[in-house]
Amino acid sequence: MFPGATTDREAASYVVVGAPLDATTTFQPGTRFGPDRVRRFAETYDDYDRRTDSRFSALGVCDAGDVRPWDDVPAYLDHLAAELRSVVYDDATPLLLGGEHTVTYAGVDAVDPDVLVVCDAHLDLREAYDGNPWNHACVTRRCLDDLGVDRAVIVGARTGSEAEWDRAAEADVEVVAPEDARGWLDALDVEDEFGEDAVYCSVDVDGLDPAYAPGTGTMEPFGLEPREVRDLVRAVAPRADGFDVVEVNDRDDGQAAAVAGKLLREFAHSHADATDDGRTGGSE
Repeated sequence: MFPGATTDREAASYVVVGAPLDATTTFQPGTRFGPDRVRRFAETYDDYDRRTDSRFSALGVCDAGDVRPWDDVPAYLDHLAAELRSVVYDDATPLLLGGEHTVTYAGVDAVDPDVLVVCDAHLDLREAYDGNPWNHACVTRRCLDDLGVDRAVIVGARTGSEAEWDRAAEADVEVVAPEDARGWLDALDVEDEFGEDAVYCSVDVDGLDPAYAPGTGTMEPFGLEPREVRDLVRAVAPRADGFDVVEVNDRDDGQAAAVAGKLLREFAHSHADATDDGRTGGSE
């Protein structure tokens, strides 16, 4: 169980759901261990958050456990989306722990946002990878083309195929390179950026530089600093109706899992703080 969470689904404002999918990893596998690893390395974090003057254990977070995957990825995503949609129907906010990045498709399917904000080293805009449209390298493309997301903002992207960069040049995609991320965040006004649009926030831990999060499947150097990702999550959380952190595996000493757990907590604290202050029109 995620530390500070309960099993009381009925009273929950936030529901943690693990999705240990590890079906299409293209280099280093191990995302099947991600949800449990994130829970484990979050055990040492203090309950109290000074910035928001709140306790994680008082936010109404329930851990619903994992949705066990199988090898039919589209069928699994449909099932996972149904589980997450039940969270939305209960007026709670889903917090999804991956698993490979493909599981974001289910989160977006359940929440039905207008805008997908992604922290990612990769564009994930391929139509297919090795003939598979459900590969984790295609997830942002699937959300745009198949789920009707109006716009994707990809923060930290620094690599992609030529065809992906061509797709990224279209009007429904904005790419913020790592070297531009701090300036973009400092200038970000979420009301101007998103207006009345519903938002979903996804963090692929490979968006961080692998010096900080080496436990991921496809490391890509020259990435984001942890504080930049933290500030992205803090900024977007008040406007977001769902969140995930994905692509953690078991191939480091816990660095990737530790930052993933901390980012989930940052999202919950920031979202709850804004809700309490009446600043968000999310799922409350």
